[in-house]
Amino acid sequence: MRNPEGDSDRRPLRPTFDRRLKLEFHGSRVTSDAGLLAYRELDEALGLTAVADDVLTDTRTGSNTRHVLAGLLRQSVFGRLAGYEDVNDADRLSCDPAMRWIVGGKAVEGGAASTSQMGRFETELLATDDNLAALADLPGVWIDRVHARKPPKAIVLDMDSSESPTYGEQEGTAYNGHFGCTCYHPLFVFNQFGDLERCALRPGNVHSADGWRNVLEPVVARYRERVRRRYFRADAAFANPEVYEFLEAEGFKYAIRLPGNRVLQESIGYLLKRPVGRPPGDVRRYYANFSYQAQSWKTPRRVVAKVEWHPGELYPRVGFIVTNLTRPAERVVAFYNRRGTAEQWIKEGKHAIKWTRLSCCSFAANAVRLQLHALAYNLANFMRTLALPEAVAQWSLTSLREKLVKIGAKVVRHGRYVIFQMAEVAVPRELFGQILRLIDGLRRRPAPA
Repeated sequence: MRNPEGDSDRRPLRPTFDRRLKLEFHGSRVTSDAGLLAYRELDEALGLTAVADDVLTDTRTGSNTRHVLAGLLRQSVFGRLAGYEDVNDADRLSCDPAMRWIVGGKAVEGGAASTSQMGRFETELLATDDNLAALADLPGVWIDRVHARKPPKAIVLDMDSSESPTYGEQEGTAYNGHFGCTCYHPLFVFNQFGDLERCALRPGNVHSADGWRNVLEPVVARYRERVRRRYFRADAAFANPEVYEFLEAEGFKYAIRLPGNRVLQESIGYLLKRPVGRPPGDVRRYYANFSYQAQSWKTPRRVVAKVEWHPGELYPRVGFIVTNLTRPAERVVAFYNRRGTAEQWIKEGKHAIKWTRLSCCSFAANAVRLQLHALAYNLANFMRTLALPEAVAQWSLTSLREKLVKIGAKVVRHGRYVIFQMAEVAVPRELFGQILRLIDGLRRRPAPA
């Protein structure tokens, strides 16, 4: 039976392949997630989770308030960073020394929150309308704190939707014919650094652009007076005159994929004729641009077309982009094509942060979980973009979790100090020290007297 400190009171286990070996388990004195301490240092340097006590409303009463809201939020976010995508592991994590120091306060000596406490925090306290709205704003608040240290010269927003498959009777789940599964259909907005600006959980059967204004408008408002050069990219699901008019009124330059039709095809008919002679052995690309006005548009807009002839294919591949950019057609296409990185970031969120784990019964509770995963994703991405030395700057979020977060450590207590004796495998002492020095450079310094 396991004792309250997380240590085993049973005799050591002994594998049979070599009887000299004995296996002991010391949950309160050994951690497998010591690398989370680097993320906690980044969190403290930027003041991220500390804002929870200011923006979240605490409705708890009585003796169940041992952990402050910021501590509970840290346990939720950092647990997801380490790969524990829901609250099922909270009892074990409550004894983990790394998690106790990350949560801070009374958790250092008494343990972090239990499974039942974390369940109430995520499915009841955070699921209120006010707290869910505050959670949706938190990614933007965190990004603003990063930009206060490193102001961007321009901002590029990529909007896209994705699926989160479901396997039960969750509220709001529905079959989506495009994805071919029963799912939720969340909407995301990223910036060019890979930060998740805002997201929203939606029922599985809504259109890809459903509710775009509620997600995009708060992001646009944050940059309205702060950044002059602002851009937007999206696929054909967002080819909507209301989107164009909104972006034009806000001073955004945009490139949005436009579904093809007969009028567009006729405008580039001269490029769709198969070249005379033997087919070339390489891809031939041609570009064109022209003015076009659909019946639902109030004004004509520029359309850029790309035509590709591939070896062995009878017909060309044709794509159209509606844009208010003035750069040459080839550069407009190149700018639009870079939105593919947003699809990569969505895949990282799915695989490294597990943000498709939305298994609660109520829609509001699953919306909370998506927002908590979004915060974990952003903290991981901040580490990648702000605090990684050049030698490991290309690590994916999955590599960061497996190599940086998952550092084993033995905890030794002295009179004045607690020492984490960390294993040197993928991340040696010098590399970890470089990460801490880069994080220290992000701290606000007092103005010289």
